[in-house]
Amino acid sequence: MGRILVVDDEEGVRSFLAESLELDGHQIEEAPGGEEALQRLRAKSFDLVLTDLRMPGMDGMQLLQKVQAEQPEVEFIVLTAHGNVELAVQAMKLGAFDFIQKPVSGPAELRLLAARALERRKLRDHAEVSRATMDQPVLSYGDPAMQPVVEALKKVARTHATVLLLGESGTGKEVAARAIHRMSDRAKGPFVAINCATLSENLLESELFGHEKGAFTGATERKRGRIELADGGTFFLDEVGELKPALQARLLRVLQERAFERVGGTRTLEVDVRWIAATHRDLRGQISQGSFREDLYHRLSVFPVQLPALRDRPGDILPLAEVLLARACHELKRPVLKLSEAARRALLGGRWTGNIRELANVLERAAILADGDTLEPRHLLMEPGRATAPAAEPAPAAVDGVTLDELERRAIVQALDSVGGNRREAAEKLGIGLRTLYEKLKRYKLG
Repeated sequence: MGRILVVDDEEGVRSFLAESLELDGHQIEEAPGGEEALQRLRAKSFDLVLTDLRMPGMDGMQLLQKVQAEQPEVEFIVLTAHGNVELAVQAMKLGAFDFIQKPVSGPAELRLLAARALERRKLRDHAEVSRATMDQPVLSYGDPAMQPVVEALKKVARTHATVLLLGESGTGKEVAARAIHRMSDRAKGPFVAINCATLSENLLESELFGHEKGAFTGATERKRGRIELADGGTFFLDEVGELKPALQARLLRVLQERAFERVGGTRTLEVDVRWIAATHRDLRGQISQGSFREDLYHRLSVFPVQLPALRDRPGDILPLAEVLLARACHELKRPVLKLSEAARRALLGGRWTGNIRELANVLERAAILADGDTLEPRHLLMEPGRATAPAAEPAPAAVDGVTLDELERRAIVQALDSVGGNRREAAEKLGIGLRTLYEKLKRYKLG
């Protein structure tokens, strides 16, 4: 369903158009002319404008031009008398979706045209949302510890309840959020995610809510926020425990009223979003310390779900490793590697304090190092103190005449090259801490 503004100076025509569109469940507002229509568009959000071209004062063409300059995402259908088809074609060149001639033959034609315009609006919105290039791993491969989690997510997916995913970093909270979205009645809508821990407060506010041109230094054009792009779908707020108090207050208002304004703007935007939040922090502890709002916590934790650590679901380790290894090989543009039995034992013996994210990093690094078609324990280079390969098969001092130190040095160089020299990103790619990376750069004299 869409939010539609009907603009016509004839009250009888307006009423007919509004009543016809309401039959499909759309939210309809009416305006008797271009000036009032523009005021309404600047005050709140609409998906589609249905406007007459010939009106006293600001006509439909002028309205189209002004709105296209300020809100190019809004779709337009123009109404025109039989003798003004050329004017309607001109309106389409300026960005209108289509035109319909007066007198309108009946509600069916109008409703069909509106549905097509709203579908184009939805497709354009979805094009702005980044999507993963490969399928996400499934929730579980059968480990008993995950069975109650999977069942809980299936049940809540059928509702519109807000979900709070709890668990250590790297346990697959975004995978769980995407699974809820896929199993819900919003599956055809967008899934939009943001990580609150990776952006500064000001940048995060702009990413969440968008901003108007001139709202701050560097805001050279209007930008739609991610909450706006998630309209009709699911919004995933990762690491919500990192939100600063001011942003917590703004987020609470969106959850309560389903409305917000862009940074530097006054126009109220309405959104229909299913919320999923996630954190590895103790939010109740943060409430007692005064760093997290209790009212926001209760809004987010309507349906809390605890995700177990990877070490507590050993039945998922090997199937998950195969999926992650295949993905790493795809991204590296190399044939898929097989896991040797010894490598499987090494993976099962790992501590995996970094959970699935650590497993993915280890396998990507191994895929870089392996030269043949089989991945062996010596390729894993599992970080001491975090994951332990079995003592029965110690790593050799060299692989095909190349020392392990040289293999590690090459892996570091390749990781740095792949991220344009960004050391923090390289450390994440290698699955090691930033301090550890600096020590290795110094050790191998890499700058």
